[in-house]
Amino acid sequence: MTIEKALVVGTGLIGTSAALALQEKGVTVHLSDVDAHAVRLACELGAGREWTGEEVDLALIAVPPHLVGERLAELQKQGAARTYTDVASVKVDPIADAERLGCDPTSYVPGHPLAGRERSGPAAARADLFLGRPWALCPDTRTNAAALRLTRELVSLCGAKAVTVGAREHDAAVALVSHAPHVAASAVAASLQSCDDVALSLAGQGLRDVTRIAAGNPLLWQKILSGNALPVADVLDRIAADLAAAASALRSGDTDGVTDLLRRGVDGHGRIPGKNSGPAPPVPAAL
Repeated sequence: MTIEKALVVGTGLIGTSAALALQEKGVTVHLSDVDAHAVRLACELGAGREWTGEEVDLALIAVPPHLVGERLAELQKQGAARTYTDVASVKVDPIADAERLGCDPTSYVPGHPLAGRERSGPAAARADLFLGRPWALCPDTRTNAAALRLTRELVSLCGAKAVTVGAREHDAAVALVSHAPHVAASAVAASLQSCDDVALSLAGQGLRDVTRIAAGNPLLWQKILSGNALPVADVLDRIAADLAAAASALRSGDTDGVTDLLRRGVDGHGRIPGKNSGPAPPVPAAL
């Protein structure tokens, strides 16, 4: 079994990037979106051809989390594909929606590529977006083995690395490594809204690095965060406690309290896998 024909439903950044990657590997890709302009642009970019109802091997559902169950139910009713997967950045709620709508769980493999950009839409898509990135797969005991194999093939064709994880464990993990960092970056960026021009004239690459992801679409992120609200809130509480303790230490002149946070930050950063990761040099006891 192999992927010869694929359908991508949702021609935004993630969907179009996956389509471009599949096209490069010789897969015939069909595209569908409620936004006719987005489909036309994705087609012009070489991501595939507009879908007219042909049956495919695999359907990739690249829509916001709250729409995944609805689209899955529609596609399964049409018999659009042998296997279905999605790219939503939360998993518990879309899976629950699919259950409620009576979707067939045997042919559905919930997924989430851990890749993206601060820009959105098909014009921001890149065929190499997923290269070397983790791609979470959250099958359950009812998932058909053939469906899982086909979804793993999709991940491989896109250049990513499949990571099998439970849905709840996934949502707790992305709250820590993706969702809460986005809110934290937005908080830093929001502090710049009313600052004076002198401060902005002194801004360097460090500020750009910290706030880059804050440029993401607020409406899309509102939906993502609402779908993972409690895990994200727990992480934000821990971050807020660290920041409050650092502020209190600075006011009292307790630099050791701030240094402890900085040291833990260095240790945490050193644990991030990927490019330029690895053990960091020790922080001097006195600066």
